[in-house]
Amino acid sequence: MKVLLYPLTTEKAVKLLETENKLTFVVALKANKKEIKDEIEKTFNVKVLKVNTLITSKGKKKAYIKLAKDTPAMDVMTKLGLM
Repeated sequence: MKVLLYPLTTEKAVKLLETENKLTFVVALKANKKEIKDEIEKTFNVKVLKVNTLITSKGKKKAYIKLAKDTPAMDVMTKLGLM
């Protein structure tokens, strides 16, 4: 199962990225927080502090991933070519 589907670059997502060092991804509906955390850490070689998830009214699952202070979220987005 593919856990991470795609990153979000909405205004809110970019604000969270800059102010709170959080990444925002749309993830698989069946993915749990541990799977999301493991996938982010393995894929981007970063330390994840916390994962919050929510299911939108459109039936998609969003994950807000808080990264450790020593790994800027902006670097991850730059690696993905989104910033």
